[in-house]
Amino acid sequence: MVCGGFACSKNCLCALNLLYTLVSLLLIGIAAWGIGFGLISSFRVVGVAIAVGIFLFLIALVGLIGAVKHHQVLLFFYMIILLLVFIVQFSVSCACLALNKEQQSQLLEVGWNNTNSARADIERNLNCCGFRVFDPNETCSSDCYSSRQCQPCAPIIEEYSGMVLSFVGGIGLFFSFTEILGVWLTYRYRNQKDPRANPSAFL
Repeated sequence: MVCGGFACSKNCLCALNLLYTLVSLLLIGIAAWGIGFGLISSFRVVGVAIAVGIFLFLIALVGLIGAVKHHQVLLFFYMIILLLVFIVQFSVSCACLALNKEQQSQLLEVGWNNTNSARADIERNLNCCGFRVFDPNETCSSDCYSSRQCQPCAPIIEEYSGMVLSFVGGIGLFFSFTEILGVWLTYRYRNQKDPRANPSAFL
């Protein structure tokens, strides 16, 4: 059977959805591990990570069932959802890669001001207090606060923000291309006949 045949399309689609299943379980596991070991105390951050993992798992499950059963309706909805996810993820990945230093700094400051629990995690893990300046009168969860000799968190975060955004953008861009590959495979697979079925039947 050549790689353009029914069996190859089916196997490739199944393999791709198994990959998505593993990624979704890994995402859920990392979020649970982070909160279990006290690395992340923000339930909002953990909730978003787990929600994304569950969403990806459900998409992969729909794609896997549709591929195994050659179910036209499931494959159609899977293809549409995957296309929408590709558009969103590709846009976000390009935005992450296109941010300059000033935009990264503004984005970090907005995030710092809007997340209290994540701010405490950052201060504790990076051993810093405050964003731009250290104020001894403000409460801080880092170890250096007891000596009142802490450095602000902004320089430390900004040192790694470019690398993190490049990494996230690169990973997102890679997976966005696997998603458009999934859309193409699904479209192709839906229009192929199962050679084991009745030759006159086309579902």
